[in-house]
Amino acid sequence: MPPVKREIRPGPKATTAPPSPPAEAITETDLAALELADQLHSAAIHLLRRLRVRDRESGVGPAQLSALSVLVFGGPKSLGELADAEQVRPPTMSRIVAGLQRSGFVRRYATEDGRRIRLEATPKGVSLMWEARERRVSSLAAAVAGLPELARQQLHQAVSQLRQVIRDL
Repeated sequence: MPPVKREIRPGPKATTAPPSPPAEAITETDLAALELADQLHSAAIHLLRRLRVRDRESGVGPAQLSALSVLVFGGPKSLGELADAEQVRPPTMSRIVAGLQRSGFVRRYATEDGRRIRLEATPKGVSLMWEARERRVSSLAAAVAGLPELARQQLHQAVSQLRQVIRDL
C-alpha cells in the first residue's frame, strides 16, 4: 500500500516546551524524519492490534494479559511498580491484579521485612503468557514467511535499526 501523504502540523504548545522553530527553519530532513516517524508509529500500532486478536484465544482480557506480561518477562513487582509500568493508577491495577489472582495467574507474597507486598506470576500465569506469545509470534512468522527473501533480509536489517531507535528514545 503506498504511503499516505499527510500534512504534519505542530500540536498545541505546552507551557514548558520550547517554542517551535519558524516554518522556514524546518529542513527537508526534519520533514522526512517526521514522515518516517509517523509511518513507523502507525505501523507499530496496527501490528500490535492485528497480533492482539490472537490474545482472545487465551480467554483473558488485554489489561490483565498486559499486566501479567510485565510480571512474567520483568519479574516480581510491587503493585505500585506494576501500575507505573502499565501507566495506570494503583486502584485500577488492584482490580486487574485481583482478577489475575482469582484466575490463579498471579500470587501475592510479603517481602522479608513484611512491610510490602510483591506480585509474581504463578506457573499457570507463565504458561498462559508463553502460549499467548507463541500464538502472536507464529502469526507474525507466517506473514513474514510469505515475503520474498530480499524483503525478509531488509526487514531483518530494519528490525536491528529499530532496536537502536528504541534505545535512543
